[in-house]
Amino acid sequence: MRIVILGAGFGGLELSTRLSEEFGDDVDVVLIDKGEGFVFGFSKLDVMFGFTDAAHVLHRFEDCVKPGVRFVRAEVTAIDPVAKVVTTQAGTFEADILVVALGADLHPAMTPGLLEGGHEFYTVAGAFALRDVLDEFDGGRVLVGVTSTPFKCPPAPSETTLLVNDFLQERGLRDHSEVSLVMPLPLPIPPSPQASEAILTAFEQRGITWRPNTLVRALDPARKVAVLSDGGELPYDLFLGVPVHRAPSVVVDAGLTEDGWIPVDPLTLQTRFPGVYAVGDVTSVGTPKAGVFAEGQASVVASAIIATVHNAEPDAVYDGHGICYMEFGGQQIAKIDVTFQSGSRPVGWMEGPDVELAADKSTFGSDRIQRWFGRAWTGLDV
Repeated sequence: MRIVILGAGFGGLELSTRLSEEFGDDVDVVLIDKGEGFVFGFSKLDVMFGFTDAAHVLHRFEDCVKPGVRFVRAEVTAIDPVAKVVTTQAGTFEADILVVALGADLHPAMTPGLLEGGHEFYTVAGAFALRDVLDEFDGGRVLVGVTSTPFKCPPAPSETTLLVNDFLQERGLRDHSEVSLVMPLPLPIPPSPQASEAILTAFEQRGITWRPNTLVRALDPARKVAVLSDGGELPYDLFLGVPVHRAPSVVVDAGLTEDGWIPVDPLTLQTRFPGVYAVGDVTSVGTPKAGVFAEGQASVVASAIIATVHNAEPDAVYDGHGICYMEFGGQQIAKIDVTFQSGSRPVGWMEGPDVELAADKSTFGSDRIQRWFGRAWTGLDV
């Protein structure tokens, strides 16, 4: 049996690892990704704010060697979900089971003025480049803004805003600077009132301006203002943006999407095409677009594939549960736990913030690198 997995993020790495553990060389798993390696979302901020360097947080796919798994570095150029055939720059692959885990593509150019007058921090390249931008910044009005919905990792804009505040404090620039956050959500983390309250309290204590239920529609670089969805404007000296998210065009062209994303059974992650699954940010499963949710979905798909190979009935279902770690600044870290179950209101709680949770966050990262890449890694050690 051949299982072809498109995308080597949280979902693709977890799925290929589970299948390798179960079958070894008895099945043929092809993992395809166009990237050089894997970078945790939190590692982008670690590099951006100077906590570590880029080389330390890039985990190269060429080092991901597992029994039964072939990694192919190539761009996917076409998908036939009926025949389960994938065309890439490295050739064509036929699958018995196909799993789409290509994530969401980011399009800063879709926000007028963003490329000319601001910066985005959601791509690896964008976040890494901001390290030098921040090093040269001498204070002023910093605006963190979301440009569209949905967007990945809803806590990240709040986290970035708090880290910007810390950065300015440490540089002695905070007294003559302003920090603002514009978000389309009514609360920083709507499923968790406890986490939202803690974040809003932190904003108030630090003098950070919070503007909810609002998007940044455009930047006017000449006037240095952000144009908002409510018709207002905000001036800025440094704009840090969350760019427009879209499903990859190859997924759209394949006829896999509805309303922009791949619909799946919320319990099994199956698409409407037999033998084709989808996990992670590329889906409309109903959870936030964040890696930990893709990992949980991949685990369910792995159980289904294992059952299929053994001629058994799949019994695993997706529970919509995930955790994330959020920096509050001052080495204070919170652990946010949320669950999104189909047909129920999402629920969430928060532990911290406190300094002790830094060890938890480090373990979260190092455990996955050990599991996926077979080597030790300590998150912030360089």
